[in-house]
Amino acid sequence: MLQDVHFAFAGSGVMAEAMIRGLTTQAGVTGNRITASGPRAERGEELRAKYGVRTTTDNLAAIDGARIVVLSVKPQVLHGVMEQIAGRIAPDALVLSIVAGARIEAIEHTLLHKSVVRSMPNTPAQIGLGMTVWTCGADVSQAHRAQAQAVFASFGEEVYVDDERYLDMATALSGTGPAYVFLFMEAMVDAGVHMGFSRRVAEQLVHQTVRGSVEYARQAGRHLATLRNQVTSPGGTSAEALYHIEKGGLRTVMSRAIWAAYQKSRKLGRGVEE
Repeated sequence: MLQDVHFAFAGSGVMAEAMIRGLTTQAGVTGNRITASGPRAERGEELRAKYGVRTTTDNLAAIDGARIVVLSVKPQVLHGVMEQIAGRIAPDALVLSIVAGARIEAIEHTLLHKSVVRSMPNTPAQIGLGMTVWTCGADVSQAHRAQAQAVFASFGEEVYVDDERYLDMATALSGTGPAYVFLFMEAMVDAGVHMGFSRRVAEQLVHQTVRGSVEYARQAGRHLATLRNQVTSPGGTSAEALYHIEKGGLRTVMSRAIWAAYQKSRKLGRGVEE
């Protein structure tokens, strides 16, 4: 489905590389069918050496002949990039945006292009374990929808939603989610070091504990509270630890943090439209 498609990436950062890796290793797209543009020539050299892609510092050169154009720049520079390439994308091309907050209507209006898919992947896409939430406008054909789904499936799991407002929510929950998990893991490792473990051993214990817990939760298929209760004996160590976690307000802090990220995503969207 994607093997014969020419791709262009406007933006060559971490998420763009994750997508390129998925396309070249899982979707059968050869590097010479991908062009990535970015302001730093040395970054282009790095991507060329890893994946055999074509690179440039010229966005217009990148999109020439492309049938799938990926907008993978920072929200703060998106409007300028779109103005630069507006009206120059092939009429039958598909535009995929992974830019936080950028609404489909604003992208369509600025690019003068109707076939637009908006998505929010996350950084585990770099190892093929990403989570991507996506949606599209009414003018996106079934063929383009199938292409978009295949792209996202090449670097992890994907979920289609029929209401664009879920994208800002996904940005706050799964898009930003790895940062929350890494911070929690970091705190656990630091506690282990404080107790006397070497950092290497503490990291091994935490990595495998988190990895095993996630996979166990997926396979068990039960409510997370049920799984938590299974390891919480009355008067035991888990009960003592959880008492202090609840007393410290972890749930409230997490809820407020995710809500703040959601509001920030919405604000970024308004900035793109200005």
